Amino acid sequence: MFGGLTGLTDPKGTDWGERMLNTVASQTIRHLFTQSESVEVFVRCYPSSKLLQGSIDSFKMSGRGLVIRRDFAVEEMSFETDAVAIDFGSVMSGKLNLKQPTQAVAQVILSEDGINDSFRAELVKKRLLNLSVPALTALSGGEPVSFTEVQVKLLPHNRLHLVAQADLNNGELIPLSMTVGISIERRRRVSFKDPKIELDLVPEAQREISQTLSVALVEILDNMVDLDRFDLDGVKMRLNRLDTEGQRLIFSGYAEIERIPRSS
Repeated sequence: MFGGLTGLTDPKGTDWGERMLNTVASQTIRHLFTQSESVEVFVRCYPSSKLLQGSIDSFKMSGRGLVIRRDFAVEEMSFETDAVAIDFGSVMSGKLNLKQPTQAVAQVILSEDGINDSFRAELVKKRLLNLSVPALTALSGGEPVSFTEVQVKLLPHNRLHLVAQADLNNGELIPLSMTVGISIERRRRVSFKDPKIELDLVPEAQREISQTLSVALVEILDNMVDLDRFDLDGVKMRLNRLDTEGQRLIFSGYAEIERIPRSS
């Protein structure tokens, strides 16, 4: 068996050990996601004899059509490591274990549709519905306030257009409309800043409260998107930048991988 790992190649020259490792890694990574359209893993190890010592040159993953934690759609995700030390014995048993932590360059791409779908996820809705914050209930006669029908449109220069409704729970719905800038803060938070409130289409009698509630919604969003809440077991994402490109939001950064998690 070891002779096959160190010497057997297919007609294209791909080492059998690399192919086995690619298969095991693909199966392991695919299980991290609730759903996946495609997950491809490319492991390089030359000379192939290094695999017996658990040493590989690079590890690259790319995935499309991914769903994390049942509700959060990712259009594309990729990461690539430098040299990595793995437990060769775990590969032979169909698993992938790291001998030591590693880092990987990472990129995550979200679609505009996927972002809007995330506002219907339970984890997000519970941060936007039936809020009893005094600053808000003072506007609704003491009733909880909910932000619903949230829709975003990505704009150039790292801005987005956001519309929503504020339900004052007293029969009155307040329309909200604004543009807001987004950026990375402390490498783990998506910050919502510099809102430009749009009141032209808001009934005149509601404009003052719409202004106040729009600012309140931006503050809520600014404290909501923290990557630490979405970390997989053993993996932490850290971001360096984000960019809006057409209908896509692109995050670039790195992943701190302590161990390969077993499920999402």
